[in-house]
Amino acid sequence: MNSIIFENSEIFPSKVVCVGRNYVEHIKELGNEIPENMVLFNKPNSAIGNELFYFSDTHRFEGEISFLIKNSEIIGVGFGLDLTNKDAQEYAKQKGLPWERAKAFNNSAIFSNFIPINKNEIKDLKMELSINKKIQQYATIDLMIHKPNSILSEIKKFMKLEDNDIIMSGTPKGVGSYSIGDIFEVKLFLDNKEILNYEFTAKGYRG
Repeated sequence: MNSIIFENSEIFPSKVVCVGRNYVEHIKELGNEIPENMVLFNKPNSAIGNELFYFSDTHRFEGEISFLIKNSEIIGVGFGLDLTNKDAQEYAKQKGLPWERAKAFNNSAIFSNFIPINKNEIKDLKMELSINKKIQQYATIDLMIHKPNSILSEIKKFMKLEDNDIIMSGTPKGVGSYSIGDIFEVKLFLDNKEILNYEFTAKGYRG
């Protein structure tokens, strides 16, 4: 199984539960409608990685504040890249088909290390993603349509969360394509204090 790092230990999520269309400005930039209900989809363990690969110009990055689960509660926070084959997603939407081909392929969920967080601190989180030293995406919990605790409650209505599962809470505006050699630097802040700084460099896809 693929793994992530939490508190310097290797752990093995069974799945990643993702929230779609959770920031109004991102919904607008893609020309979508604000959904009536929370949009949720899964990525399997086989999608998880800690190295960023380039696939093609039709693949885009979506940076997301991500949460680690234990005993059905949030215990950790990190950063994730939800990689999307945008052509496959558009085809699936037009045909009313599932999104797995666009969202659940190998190495489509790329994560930083995770660090502990108290559930009462989550409301003060914010994220900043830079590519080649230029700020590309910025997010705070306040900008989310559905806040983390509401997301957790909704998932638990119909799906069991196993220990070490991950929730990706949605992406803000600023998604786009990327190239081999691009350097992604992410910073997470808690109450304006930097708590995580992590870097990915896009590599050529190795299959």
